[in-house]
Amino acid sequence: MKLATKIIHAGAEPDPSTGAIMTPIYQTSTYVQQAPGVNKGYEYARSQNPTRKALEDAYAIIENAKYGLAFGSGVAATDSVMKLLNPGDEVIAANDMYGGSYRLFTKVWERYNIKFIYVDTTNAANVKAAVTVNTKLIWVETPTNPLMNITDIAAIALIAKAAGAWLCVDNTFASPYLQNPMDLGADIVMHSATKYLGGHSDVIQGCLMMNDAALREKLYFIQKSCGAVPGPMDCFLVLRGIKTLHVRMKQHCENGEKIAHWLRKHPKVAKVYWPGFDDSAGYAVAKKQMRGFGGMISFELKNESETEVKRVLSSTHLFSLAESLGGVESLINHPASMTHASIPREERIKNGLSDGLIRISVGIEDADDLIEDLNKAIG
Repeated sequence: MKLATKIIHAGAEPDPSTGAIMTPIYQTSTYVQQAPGVNKGYEYARSQNPTRKALEDAYAIIENAKYGLAFGSGVAATDSVMKLLNPGDEVIAANDMYGGSYRLFTKVWERYNIKFIYVDTTNAANVKAAVTVNTKLIWVETPTNPLMNITDIAAIALIAKAAGAWLCVDNTFASPYLQNPMDLGADIVMHSATKYLGGHSDVIQGCLMMNDAALREKLYFIQKSCGAVPGPMDCFLVLRGIKTLHVRMKQHCENGEKIAHWLRKHPKVAKVYWPGFDDSAGYAVAKKQMRGFGGMISFELKNESETEVKRVLSSTHLFSLAESLGGVESLINHPASMTHASIPREERIKNGLSDGLIRISVGIEDADDLIEDLNKAIG
């Protein structure tokens, strides 16, 4: 089945009682049982919900996985993966990553004697060198947030397998339309479904996909026991969003390419971070494992003064100054003070995230209008 067809029909089965083509919103907290312990597959909505089940099936299908699990947010999904670990275990993580993940790792899980080792995962040798007998999980983003670095998923998967560790890939920036880490050897794929999967900036949700049945049971037990599950309305919204993922991503990619090349030629722009430039460090790997380069771009101005950066950030009209990404509307963001503020400045600078970095999520508006908006703001 072709990708576009699969995305539209993933998890969608007509309602057996009415024939409704869209999965109903089963807004219920519990289910009547025929006798004690005898039910129709549903007992309590924290454990199971038909709307959520349809979405979880869709998650699995679009990532070429056997199983999908939905969570109340991307961070909740990430937290559930951490709960697979035991005190004394070690995690190798990308040194360029979403600030919320870094905050969760350092401020929450380090307190439970989980050790995190941060390396540049764009070089597989760095990951291999960091492996110890205690390594139980390797956590990567590709492209990374916000520097758009690219990691060779297949190469890291081989290292994880040799170490007896799980590889979890945060695939939020690429979406399943552009990249499928399961096909490259990942054990778990994570998404903040708030972003491209939902696609309309109207829902908070996360998800995990996996192939191993035993791993699925462990994560389902955590999901059920800890309760960070989404409600049926949120599941319905993401189900609806997924149906247009392919058409939205085509436009995100088309607009992103046009704006990235325009920014690179702008006389007041010093550097543009986008994996689609054929002279970028990660281009060859991105070309190999992705079907396109996406609509996420970061850039730095030649005048990186705080005043100038703030002026540009506050001068756009079509690009809204806000957290998040992946919606149909364009957003502009200042990682140092917004999405990555929880990372200490010295760590950010060491990893290449400057105070002047600007990140944009290119929406699906007309690209010429977006360029005009940026041009007026940059001046």
